Amino acid sequence: MAFAFLDHIRNMFEGDPGVRKVADDPVLSAELLMLFRMILADGSVSDSEMETFRRICRDAFGIPESSVDAVIEYLNEAGYETTGAQAIALFRDLPVERRRVLAGHMVEIAKADASLAANEIRLLKRTLEVLDVDPADVVKAARS
Repeated sequence: MAFAFLDHIRNMFEGDPGVRKVADDPVLSAELLMLFRMILADGSVSDSEMETFRRICRDAFGIPESSVDAVIEYLNEAGYETTGAQAIALFRDLPVERRRVLAGHMVEIAKADASLAANEIRLLKRTLEVLDVDPADVVKAARS
């Protein structure tokens, strides 16, 4: 109980730890922005897309579940200053495996609501082209 209270006080002065993690890592911020853009690509936000986003935040990036809402709020505030092209540009110099991970996460989000909208397909296709990731590699990774 005392530790939870101390964590709450620390968060008040230092900010949410998940938001700090995202704000301190431009590549992570860019990836989360791209994932969020994928959620919005079909014009609606489904519960299954948000559940997938939350799982990716937790499992792939170590962002605590309790921080995800604050991270989303941070992305909404900071994201308007960053275009999709700017976000993707941060990935160009990263190893191909890291770029494949981004593509795989985007596919997970797109498939989460059991329907692929034309805008989702266009966004994914364009992202793969810019990242120089072979779609076959993403399909292989999704099956394994």
